[in-house]
Amino acid sequence: MRKFTVIDEEFRCENCGKQVSKLGYSCRNHCPYCLHSKHVDRNPGDRSETCHGLLEPIGLEIDTKKGYVILFQCKKCGKITKNKAAEDDDMEQIIKLSAQHQ
Repeated sequence: MRKFTVIDEEFRCENCGKQVSKLGYSCRNHCPYCLHSKHVDRNPGDRSETCHGLLEPIGLEIDTKKGYVILFQCKKCGKITKNKAAEDDDMEQIIKLSAQHQ
């Protein structure tokens, strides 16, 4: 059973270097500028993953309830994960991601 741990914190993106602020309405999972993330969770928000590889956005799904869902692949271990797009994600990046994987 996947358990969701609420952790909404600021971070510096390891891919583009930009400072990323808290999301405010849920938990920030990825950079809104370049859409990259970091492989730190086994279950959402638990910070128990030891890999710590860079999660690269590799695809996009559209969920009728969640909206855009970004697919990530860890550049270190290869694991594929998913996360809902945030309201402040760069829409140009979302469009590019959807266009390259059709």
